[in-house]
Amino acid sequence: MEYKDYYKILGIDKSAKPDQIRKAFRDLAKKYHPDKNPNNKSAEDKFKQVNEAYEVLKDPEKKRKYDELGDSWKSYSNNGGRQSDFDWNQWANQSQSRSSGSGNFSDFFESIFGGSFGAGSPRSRNNRALRGEDLQATMDLTLEEVVNGTQRLVNIGGQPIKLSIKAGARNEQVLRMKGKGSPGYNGGEPGDLHISLRILKHPVFEVKGNDLYMDFYVDVLTAVLGGKVTLNTLDKAVSISIPPGTDSGKTLRLKGAGLPEYGLPDKRGELYVRILVQVPKNLSEKERELYLALQKLKAEHQYKS
Repeated sequence: MEYKDYYKILGIDKSAKPDQIRKAFRDLAKKYHPDKNPNNKSAEDKFKQVNEAYEVLKDPEKKRKYDELGDSWKSYSNNGGRQSDFDWNQWANQSQSRSSGSGNFSDFFESIFGGSFGAGSPRSRNNRALRGEDLQATMDLTLEEVVNGTQRLVNIGGQPIKLSIKAGARNEQVLRMKGKGSPGYNGGEPGDLHISLRILKHPVFEVKGNDLYMDFYVDVLTAVLGGKVTLNTLDKAVSISIPPGTDSGKTLRLKGAGLPEYGLPDKRGELYVRILVQVPKNLSEKERELYLALQKLKAEHQYKS
């Protein structure tokens, strides 16, 4: 029986991480999938090999056993041993009789891992159905889309599919589109498409949980005398009152103007507005005269007191 190098089949090193193993399998399965290679026996065989390799290397226990077998096999070969003389019995799974290669997996796989699926399971039958691989994707959202919800068109196999995203989506939240992954094989169901959401940084607002934080500049007169100002939130313009004598750095809270809970648009966090007093830089002659008069008035007041 021939030893199969599953790492070589997937084109990866033995030190490959699970995500690297997954990516290698996904790329090769897509390349050799029968739907893309009709009536191509070579591609079909390669597709089966890729599935078999991934079946072992994705499973920590099977991978551990396979790695131990590989070390023993290489040591045996390096010492001049003939393949036909290698003792496979010590590695064979004894929990069930072999299927003699009747399944889609090789004699090598059935000998070593045959019992891991249980006798008579679909994996030991010919032409067994294989579920398609799940696919991963990333989608960027703006904070405006987080507040209002949005719809996006996702191109899957050349076909545009509408994806509705509820208000309140969060960074790294994963949405699942059932049956939109890689197609199955031999009548197997397709995999799913998992979309990881990535919330883009906003030039004005900072996100902390459901709450938003922002800076808002007011002029000196408004800070001193108070007044109404208009502020643009993520979804509307609101009027807020600046109290007289507002110091630079004072924070005002706007209740319910933050981000909504996912799927609950009426349940929103707060918006915290830090007031920053903007000192005028280019005074007109008249403005300068008024400030000087104010300075003089203040000095007289301090002198009297």
